[in-house]
Amino acid sequence: MLDIKTVRQDPEAVAAQLARRGFEFDVSAFRQLDARRKQADMDSQALLAERKTASKKIGQLVGEGMSVDAAKAQVNETLEKIAAQLDDLTDQAKQVQSELDELLAGVPNLLAADVPDGKSEEDNVELARWGEPKRFDFPVRDHVALGEALQQLDAETGGKITGSRFTVMYGPLARLHRALIQFMLNLHTGEHGYREIYVPYIVNRDSLRGTGQLPKFEEDLFKLVGEQDYYLIPTAEVPVTNVARDRIFEDAELGEHGIRFACHSPCFRSEAGSYGRDTRGMIRQHQFEKVELVQLVRPGQSDAALEALTGHAERVLQLLELPYRKVALCAGDTGFSARRTYDLEVWLPAQDTYREISSCSNFGDFQARRMLARWRNPETGKPELLHTINGSGLAVGRTLVAILENYQQADGSVQVPSVLAPYMGGLSSL
Repeated sequence: MLDIKTVRQDPEAVAAQLARRGFEFDVSAFRQLDARRKQADMDSQALLAERKTASKKIGQLVGEGMSVDAAKAQVNETLEKIAAQLDDLTDQAKQVQSELDELLAGVPNLLAADVPDGKSEEDNVELARWGEPKRFDFPVRDHVALGEALQQLDAETGGKITGSRFTVMYGPLARLHRALIQFMLNLHTGEHGYREIYVPYIVNRDSLRGTGQLPKFEEDLFKLVGEQDYYLIPTAEVPVTNVARDRIFEDAELGEHGIRFACHSPCFRSEAGSYGRDTRGMIRQHQFEKVELVQLVRPGQSDAALEALTGHAERVLQLLELPYRKVALCAGDTGFSARRTYDLEVWLPAQDTYREISSCSNFGDFQARRMLARWRNPETGKPELLHTINGSGLAVGRTLVAILENYQQADGSVQVPSVLAPYMGGLSSL
């Protein structure tokens, strides 16, 4: 959520920044709500002052010859009227504040100044490439054809069990999927200084509101039916980041580089509005796995933290020897809560293009303000908002897709990347 002080200071400037995203901020609605809230506060202060004056009037009335009981009765009558007015004003103020909070809850983050302009992914800016796409001397198959021919990938059974966009894996392919998860966790906890964390796969509304999925993106979520307001997680970012909700960390707890969490979890997404896109295979599933990286840092560290976290995700691709490119998302393609995002896109031979496999974002204090996630600044002794950073390190299903397609052989088999050999029990190919 944006700092309301920043919005009040210059709402037109905020609107101009948000316009880069294609978001229209209603300055007039904000001014009207904020004016109503301010007026309610002023009226409340005036009534409190009137109540204080009235409370002192008993002695004055007694001094003028009125009996104590009569003086109390007259003053109490006035105080009761003031109390009723205060109650009414309090209700009004709460209602206006609720409307103001709801308005701001639907406003995206302000972008970093150097985020490139643009409206869609077509305007994203390529920053770097790693590796050379392999050129095959045989017809390239996509991951579905490869997996089905090996009798290890089965979308039909997934559809029978649940519905479209669910998949069953068997044997060595299922083991390779598991190997990727273990490899990523070991890499991030062993080399990159992350602390492994296990979290619930079901979260409440407050958690989703804290990271910015609610209220704007409810249609993208799977909501559970029942008395509790529960949802399946769309990403481990939600429960992991909410570890810091309503909490103040001491400076020593943050260490030199902040707090780093690595978490494997399934993810559940309705993929609302994506009908017809990537319906074949494992590119866009309703259920998939990720190893998520989350960092909680001091404000001055968040830009460096994003660079580091992105590098940690890149390291996975490099060790797997999968060609990829790094792009800076343009203003119109940057997610709701992010101030800056890098996408890593892996090469998929069957599509003859790069496809997103990780999205790494710096949210600044946007999520922390919604969650009241803070640290105590030792220089002031006062709590301040943390900055949050997260990214996929990596999306497991898409990594599996990339391995199948990049490591395929002419006979239809698939080589196992050498770095995964220790996790595969001696298997060198599928």
